[in-house]
Amino acid sequence: MSTMPVSIVMVDELQTWPHARPPFHRGSCHLTVDGPLEHLHTFATKLGLRREWFQNHRLAPHYDLTPSKRRLALTLGAEMVSAREQAKRRVAERNRVKVKGARQ
Repeated sequence: MSTMPVSIVMVDELQTWPHARPPFHRGSCHLTVDGPLEHLHTFATKLGLRREWFQNHRLAPHYDLTPSKRRLALTLGAEMVSAREQAKRRVAERNRVKVKGARQ
């Protein structure tokens, strides 16, 4: 019997961009996960996000959230983790995978 690894779904700080258009003109943030992307997609579905809104960025796959969706994500259990801390975690995870791969 296999078990899914525990993942943390995360949101970062709200950012306001001067030329953003609705619905992001009041700010936006990122919804990410530190585990399998399927966990991210499942959580995004709970927020009412469409799969086509997923941004499969090489370094930080994510969904963009409006302030109201960010509040809902936090209510549903996402954790606030700064963008800087998320980047540090991704680098550490990539290094861990490289080292593990080199040992095999």
